[in-house]
Amino acid sequence: MGMTMTQKIMAAHTKETITPGAFVYCDLDMVLGNDITAPVAIEGFKELDRPVFDKSKIALVPDHFTPNKDIKSAEQCKTLRNFAMEHEIEHYFEIGQMGIEHALLPEKGLVKAGDMIIGADSHTCTFGALGAFSTGVGSTDLGCAMGTGKCWFKVPEAIEVTITGNKQAHVSGKDVILYLIGKIGVDGARYQSLEFTGSGISNLSMDDRFTISNMAIEAGAKNGIFPVDDITRAYMDSKGLQYTEYSADEDAEYIKTIHIDLDTLKPQIAQPHLPSNTVAVESIEKTYIDQVVIGSCTNGRISDIKAAADVLRNNQVHKGMRLIVFPATQLIYLEAIEAGYIQDIIKAGGIVSTPTCGPCLGGHMGILASGEKCVATTNRNFIGRMGHVESEIYLSNPAIAAATSIAGYITLPKGETNE
Repeated sequence: MGMTMTQKIMAAHTKETITPGAFVYCDLDMVLGNDITAPVAIEGFKELDRPVFDKSKIALVPDHFTPNKDIKSAEQCKTLRNFAMEHEIEHYFEIGQMGIEHALLPEKGLVKAGDMIIGADSHTCTFGALGAFSTGVGSTDLGCAMGTGKCWFKVPEAIEVTITGNKQAHVSGKDVILYLIGKIGVDGARYQSLEFTGSGISNLSMDDRFTISNMAIEAGAKNGIFPVDDITRAYMDSKGLQYTEYSADEDAEYIKTIHIDLDTLKPQIAQPHLPSNTVAVESIEKTYIDQVVIGSCTNGRISDIKAAADVLRNNQVHKGMRLIVFPATQLIYLEAIEAGYIQDIIKAGGIVSTPTCGPCLGGHMGILASGEKCVATTNRNFIGRMGHVESEIYLSNPAIAAATSIAGYITLPKGETNE
């Protein structure tokens, strides 16, 4: 039996036999922690009583509650900072250099095709966009990995997602993954690998692929992975990376195949309270919104900021609406300033924040009150995710979110309304 991309990468990182369901002990190329998960991992690491396995293969990014929102978050970041200094961790990113971890590591050229990557954050699966195996783990696994450079895995079965066609107006990677999650459910790929194939992949930008891989976990997947093509190579070559390409065998076994046609895919929105509660935006009833959040590890990249700015330009945010935009990294923030996107957002009546995960997880800088509704380009809309348990979250792409901030209710960009 042939192997999938994921299985091949695992095989290259272990001496164990690779068969679906088997447990294997793999060498790691990158280990990632943040200001919430790493402090717990550090306590576990101390019990190993050994040095870090490789100070160049650990990345620590304080991104969830930074700039620090309170004393507890400041103490967590201090723990991270002290550990990084003590162990001379090469990839520690303080405020001013930091960004949201899943956007920052690819930007810095720290992850690449063929890598085996873990992070104590569920959206570590983002890096599968580059043709890497990348998945989230718990803090205990992170602590052990910082000392051993290894981690146990169960070899996943795979679902093939075949993408064809070309993206239509105002459709992005966010719509692809929302449609997929709506189709299979939040547990439809539980501990399975989502392996993307098909001619339509060539019509997806690198940012589209990051978004799709980022939300693989929202379908319960162990990871989401894209084949390496000219778009991937150009991205990695621009960073001077040396990488290893793996491709699935022709006789690789998939438990099912799902088809997505970009020619017919329309902008999607996930209604409360699951990412799988997805419908086409044009079919949703008029729903008034209190707040719009554009950013996060899912949709805070430069193409996302551009998509929002293009809609907001020469328009005004609806009276009473709160529009909050979070570029995912400092470099993206700077690029958006230089391109004029930040001016577009501010002139329209939005605000722009330093990179942070803050509002996405209900941490700070965008908390919802009882009864409030928010459209967000984030990745989860569970009950209480962004604040009060009686608030509601709708997930969309940046263009839809920006159009909603102008109209005051969920809508398509001007000229394609759903009234």
